[in-house]
Amino acid sequence: MNSPAVESAPRLSEAMLRRLDTPGPRYTSYPTADRFHTGFADADYAAALGRVAAGGDRPLSVYAHIPFCESLCYYCACNKVVTRHHDRAERYLDNLLREIDLHVATLGGRRAMSQLHFGGGTPTFLSDTELRRLVDALDGAFGRTEDIEASIEVDPRTVTTARLKTLRTLGFNRISFGVQDFDAQVQQAVHRIQPESQVRQLMVSARELGYQSINVDLIYGLPRQTGESFARTVAQVVDLRPDRIALYAYAHLPQRFKPQRRIHEADLPMPQERVTMLATAIDRFTAQGYDYVGMDHFALHDDSLAVAKREGRLHRNFQGYTTRPDCDLLGLGVSAIAKVGPTFGQNAKTLDEYYAAIEAGRFATQRGYSLDDDDRLRREVIMALMCQGRVEFDAIESRFGIDFAATFATELAELAALVEMDWVRIEPRAVQVTPLGWYFVRSVSSVFDAHLRRDQSRRAYSRMV
Repeated sequence: MNSPAVESAPRLSEAMLRRLDTPGPRYTSYPTADRFHTGFADADYAAALGRVAAGGDRPLSVYAHIPFCESLCYYCACNKVVTRHHDRAERYLDNLLREIDLHVATLGGRRAMSQLHFGGGTPTFLSDTELRRLVDALDGAFGRTEDIEASIEVDPRTVTTARLKTLRTLGFNRISFGVQDFDAQVQQAVHRIQPESQVRQLMVSARELGYQSINVDLIYGLPRQTGESFARTVAQVVDLRPDRIALYAYAHLPQRFKPQRRIHEADLPMPQERVTMLATAIDRFTAQGYDYVGMDHFALHDDSLAVAKREGRLHRNFQGYTTRPDCDLLGLGVSAIAKVGPTFGQNAKTLDEYYAAIEAGRFATQRGYSLDDDDRLRREVIMALMCQGRVEFDAIESRFGIDFAATFATELAELAALVEMDWVRIEPRAVQVTPLGWYFVRSVSSVFDAHLRRDQSRRAYSRMV
């Protein structure tokens, strides 16, 4: 069944967008990561790996977290280590390779990677030699499917055309540039100076080198941003013509993320101006040939992500929307999250704790979660809404042996309010998200979130605008 993107896209008013100005989960997983607990640790993760090892040789998704950055970006909420001492990467790389070996020993037979992603931090903090060493270890341990999606996040300030060429020789075929904003005053306020001309040249080089997909990350709501200045950035990005655009709302949480304390709250745009920025970006991107994929993501109409959206083949994991079917995800490195079978596991968040575990010959899993039957059922419903914009009752009933209407009577009653708002349609045997509702799919999906229902506090979540 096709997703709602096949219908004409609605024009969003600022009044509609103001409805999004509430906290809510992003549903890169269900249950969400704030439900992870320390009762799930390294032995539980090893046991989960052992169980999936006996279940076949499905392809893997692998994520490697490189936490190091040469300089501090004040808005950043990622797990990172700010240092100019590149020799600190040597011990970290040694432990990544040990962690790979632990996985191989537990998983047993060779399972090819269909997805590989390096994130951070700044993955290109590693030297070319160090990157090659890590990639060679992964290839030796797992190998690759012929159609692998191998992506890497890049800080434009840390790479040259020569480095982009090296990344291509290492097999990366997708690249994401962290832009955030091109306005000089905004860049100064967040301590990240990178001229548009620098990014433009790198994107030209990436195309010449044959990268299959180029993504640009943007953030609205940053200090000193205005509706007018962000409109200029949006126009510049459209002119660069990346294949994909990720448009994120800045979440100012200085009590949780220490670097954000360097941002002056008086410099932050007011909520109304943030809504204006979002409306401008949506209008401009969709008018210039980008499809709204969902959850802050846009892609050119012929990009594989947009095609997958139209054909109802979207999937979702901790890296966001993907064209690849759900598979086991191995998370390598400090704070990395893994999904193995019906379990989630997250590594220690500090280098010292991570090193202590790996150098002792055990996994660094410090917290996680094992899904019960109700979690699995609700995960299926939520991911169907998040990815296809539609839940077919027959498919859920056949898979889980339930009566959908009886099991979710409370949820279906709550959806009535969203029907009034034209966010969903309730059909005799399905729930369908409307084209308008696709922009509010986080809110639609949260109706089926049992954990959120039991704990109505949304302080742990980012705002939707």
